[in-house]
Amino acid sequence: MPFADELIGRHTVHGLTRAIRAVAPDADLTALRAAPRQIDSLTLRQRADLLRDALLTDLPGDYAALARTVRMARDDTPHLTGWMIWPVTSALATRAVQEGGAVVFDEAMELLASLTGRLTAEFALRTLLRHDLDRALHVIADDWTRSMDADVRRLASEGTRPYLPWAVRVPDIMARPGATVPILDVLYRDESEYVRRSVANHLNDLSRDHPEIVLDTARRWLDRPDTTTERLVRHGLRTLVKRGHPGALELLGFAPAVLEIDGPVLDRGTVPMGDSVRFTASIRNAGVHQARLSIDYVVHHRKADGSQTGKTFKLTTRTLAPDEQIQVTREHSFRPITTRRYYPGRHAISLRINGVDTDRADFELAAVPNP
Repeated sequence: MPFADELIGRHTVHGLTRAIRAVAPDADLTALRAAPRQIDSLTLRQRADLLRDALLTDLPGDYAALARTVRMARDDTPHLTGWMIWPVTSALATRAVQEGGAVVFDEAMELLASLTGRLTAEFALRTLLRHDLDRALHVIADDWTRSMDADVRRLASEGTRPYLPWAVRVPDIMARPGATVPILDVLYRDESEYVRRSVANHLNDLSRDHPEIVLDTARRWLDRPDTTTERLVRHGLRTLVKRGHPGALELLGFAPAVLEIDGPVLDRGTVPMGDSVRFTASIRNAGVHQARLSIDYVVHHRKADGSQTGKTFKLTTRTLAPDEQIQVTREHSFRPITTRRYYPGRHAISLRINGVDTDRADFELAAVPNP
């Protein structure tokens, strides 16, 4: 699996140049031909922006001229596909916004929908959403959510996510909680798992800022479910569950329980950097009713300033009869990873069961001496 910054590389530039050259042989393409010399030091989004700007420079004129070239490349050459779709669709959206007008806006929305199946137009859609959110949402809700094409239906959900990875934010979506919920209402029972997964991720995005809107939406869906709804809702509420949000836990059936907990007990008090720590805990249902439990664990990492910050990890889901007892165990690694930097010093592990945290078990993460 390539790194994100390698998804748009020199091979992408060469493929895009071939695709445009095939349908616009008289175009000079100076900016595109220069792009391979500039691309290596850029992040993924910067690479997409570089190629977008190169297209806008090399293909001057109005929106109609650019759209005509892109449609010919779409229809007449196999080269226009993959990650080059991001800068191509972004160029279309940018020129449509620059030119202005409802007709051009709607034509750009239609062309993005026709291209999304070749990778995705979700990133370019953000430009149109930022320009005229109401008009874009109208097209998405009325047309895209009812498309026969699963890629277009997925674009309706994915492209409007509040926290879409790699994409620019859309301030009006952030400022208008619930504006995208009507889109999700149409799609949560979609026949495509690809679409439903996007709906769950969209719901999870919303939960970061507006948990009550998400819980109200999830309750409505669970009142009119199909066979996939409970799974979708569980995935959409995952961040709230990790945070121990009482409403999310209750909605998923994790009510407060009377428990006796022994642990977590660590297998060592000092863990060398790059090694692992194992913990165990016993959990007994001390109540008179059956208890459905969401069991997570929290690693309290030491930060550079000496304070601690918690990171929640899924452990298991279990249902215990009265007086039933289980033992849970897990090994947690401190091998170096690209997404987290570890600092030596005091760390801790605790359990989080139905949103309630146990006491912490402390340990020392020890730096490995230099050879």
